[in-house]
Formats: sequence, C-alpha cells, structure tokens
Amino acid sequence: MSKVKFLFAIMTILITGSARSQSPSFIKDSLDSYIERGMKQWQIPGLAITIVKDGKVVAIKGFGVREWGKEYKVDENTLFIIASNSKLFTGTSLAKLDFERKLSLNDKVTQYIPWFRLYDSNATRMVNIRDLLCHRLGTKTFQGDLAFWDSNFPKDSIIWKMRYLKPPGVFRQDYGYCNSAFMVAGRILEKVTGDSWDDYVKQNILDPLGMNNTYTSTDGIAKRNNVALPHTNQFSSITTLPFDQVDNLGPATSMVSCVKDLSKWLLMQLDSGRYEGKRILPWQVLQQTRNGNTIVGSQRSPFYPTHMRLYGLGLFMTDYAGKQVYWHTGGAFGMVTNVCFVPEENLGISILTNNDNQSFFEALRYQILDAYLGVPYTDRSKFLFGYFEQNKKQTDADLALMKKKVDQHNQPDTKLEDYTGDYFNTLMGKITIAKSGNMLICHFDHHPDLIGYMEYMKNNEFRMTYSNIGYGIYPAKFTMKAGKPWAVEIKGNDAVDYDSYLFVRDPQGLVVQ
Repeated sequence: MSKVKFLFAIMTILITGSARSQSPSFIKDSLDSYIERGMKQWQIPGLAITIVKDGKVVAIKGFGVREWGKEYKVDENTLFIIASNSKLFTGTSLAKLDFERKLSLNDKVTQYIPWFRLYDSNATRMVNIRDLLCHRLGTKTFQGDLAFWDSNFPKDSIIWKMRYLKPPGVFRQDYGYCNSAFMVAGRILEKVTGDSWDDYVKQNILDPLGMNNTYTSTDGIAKRNNVALPHTNQFSSITTLPFDQVDNLGPATSMVSCVKDLSKWLLMQLDSGRYEGKRILPWQVLQQTRNGNTIVGSQRSPFYPTHMRLYGLGLFMTDYAGKQVYWHTGGAFGMVTNVCFVPEENLGISILTNNDNQSFFEALRYQILDAYLGVPYTDRSKFLFGYFEQNKKQTDADLALMKKKVDQHNQPDTKLEDYTGDYFNTLMGKITIAKSGNMLICHFDHHPDLIGYMEYMKNNEFRMTYSNIGYGIYPAKFTMKAGKPWAVEIKGNDAVDYDSYLFVRDPQGLVVQ
C-alpha cells in the first residue's frame, strides 16, 4: 500500500544538480519553509516528519491539517496508513524466525500451504519464503490488486487466486512488486508460530520498542484519535476519500503509525537492533532483511548520484552519493509515506502525508539526503513538479475528451437494458450492471462499497466514474457478440493495478469466484 504508480516512477527520475552545495544547515534554516512551500504547491493537507541522526531525534514535527479545510492540526502523534512500509515489519518477522531456526527462508511455500499454486507449475515446485518477500515471482507490479485491494476476499481466497496471475516475467529473474506474496508469507508465519501476524508483530517488535501508537490493522481507523484523513486531487478538486480496508492483505500493507513511533523504529535500525541500550532484535535479523535478493535496476544515472537498486526482504536499497541507503514507500488511497535510513551516516528519515497525488514526500526525502550527504543543491520539489504538471495535463485531456463524448448525448445501437446483467472475471468475481435512468450502474460483488457509474460515450464505450474517486474515471468498453453485449473491459487507477479486467457473461451459469 506499499501502491501508487509514481512511487516507482520517481525512483528512476534523473535530477540535475546545480553548483551550490548543501549542508545539514538546511535542516535548521530552511526545512520548515521548504515543507510549507511544497505543501501549498502540491496541495497536501497534512504532513508529519521525523529525522534521527547520531542516535537522537533532531527533527520531529507535524505540518498542516488532518482534513482539508478543517482546523485539526497534524502533529508527531497523528496517525497515517503507512501501507507498504508494513512490509519490512513482515520481512523482519520472518527473518527472526529464520534466525531462531523455526523455519528457513529457503523452505518451500508448499511445505506450509500444500495447496498453494502459481500459474507456472515449475515455479510452484520451487517457490520459497524468500521469493515471497523479495518480489521475484515474475508477476507484473501490482498484478491482481484491483481484485484484492479493498475487497472482502478472505486471505485464503487471495492465496488460491494467485494461481491465475499469469506472469509476464521470469521466475527469480524479473522484479515485479507483489502485495499478495507478502500476505502469503504472513500466513506461513501464523502456521509456524500459532500466533496471528498482527499479534506476532506486536509482541516481537512494537511492544519491545514502545510503539504504542502503531497498529497492524486498518479496521476501525476512523474511530481512532488524531487520525489524518486520506485525500486526492487526481481526478477532481482535492477531496476526502474513505479509508482503505486492506486487512486481508495485512502483512503487505495494513499498518497504521505516526512519526513519533517510527522514530523508534529508525533508531533501532541504526543501532544494529538496539533501542535505548536494550537489544530488541539480533543484528543478524536486520542484516538478513538488508541482503539484496532481486535486482530492481542496474543502470547508472548520469545526473542522479546512484547506480543500482536492489530489494531485500521488505526493503529497497541503493547507493546514493557513495553511501548505502535503505528505504521503502507506502501508498494507500489518499496517503503516501516513506521510511529511509543510512547506517553509514547514522541518519533516518520518515515522512507521512495525506494526499496520494503528489511526489513531494519523496522530493523532501531526497532533499534531506542531499543536505546530509553533501550532494550539490537542486530543488527536488520544483523538478518533480514539472513531471507532475505534464501528467496532470494528460489526465485533464483524457477527462475532457470523455466528457465531450458524454455531452454529445450519443445513443447506443442497442438498448441500455441489453447491457445489464451479471458478468464474471476469474480474479475479481462477479459484477452486476443495472440501468438507472440514462446511465448504467456497476456493482462489484467483492467490493461491496464500490460503485461504477457508467455514462454512454460512443462505440459501445461508457465513461465509468467510481464512487470512490481514488479509483478514477476511465472508459469501460463492451464487446458485442451477435449484436448483443457479451463482455466488458474495466480499468481502475494505475495506483492500484496497471491491468484492465475483462468480465464476460456466463451463459452456462458457471460462476468462478
């Protein structure tokens, strides 16, 4: 969660530096004004940040508000969904069990879940726990997530459906970010320990660190005190979104935390597993998470001070200005976050935000890294905003074209009633399309809170506007057979899944769910 397209795009952006050098004085003299200016430009309601250096918290602060247009301020205790920053907690837990010889990271998945299958039978026979934790199953990034994210599928149903994910890549060779794989790893943890993933993480990591304001579940988040609300402005003016409910993908993306607690997590990472002089985790456990398993990228950037990116166990790593940097981002609808640490500099950073349509949270992280690592100065936010504006122009043009087609009041060659009925997709299950006035309404069996409002454009294509605008506004194209609608292709936001999904009528009444 961690799940937003630009989270990965900005890893590869090449940024040009200028001649003026930086120093840590930026943190004291310019940090606040830089953040305030960036939040205004990117329309970020609220942001919380912590910086730890040399065993101390040198900056921890909240900026802005928890909800756009309201007065409730963000502070160091404000809760955000940290989404895919949950992955390192899962990777650390499995590494701890490996250290304790309660399992081996090289154990086959089928040893613990005999009915587990991947699309390829050879991969099924070989896949082990380590493969689950380092994104090397060969699947496409986010593949299957439109079906699984915010759904009511039980965990074991998601595990079963992983056999339908046809991988475009090569097993153990190609990187592809896979949320469901981390959920499988969490399921194995539960079978080995007899504890739920939630209880294990709490008892072995959160409680010993005193992270008492960190939670493993998104369930009930709206009822907690001091919570930032999710926002987006990708398809509309800035608006509040519903909280994601992703506990069925929990080990991948369901944790909720604040920068005060994440400071403790960072200090422990930077002190080789100790916090306030107390051993929390063996050093060998942390080292295991930091061993590179999968090559994410290996080309030197001519502008950016980096050469390669690897993935460990719930953790990205790169060289940056000659230092080894570990980090992860997290994306949920309405929130994007990061956690980063540089052991050679005894430096840690975490930034939490509540607008998902922005790259400032990463620009700020790089700006801080530059300041401490002596990288020649460039305004990272200004540079990334140029890319943001280009993307926004394209999105606005796409939306305007769809609106123009809807406003032409074209009439389909077939009656709206002919489009109605049940359609099925192997991964996502059943959708039901019904007529409502001059439009169609799409209901998703396994996303009961999600509705698609479908307005006719032309050529059997409808503009689909999701009730949760985070999912976006996209064309839905019907395929005709014998003059009647037979199938429909549906797309959601790339932030959740790059793929479109084909739903077909089932004339034999055989429902695959």
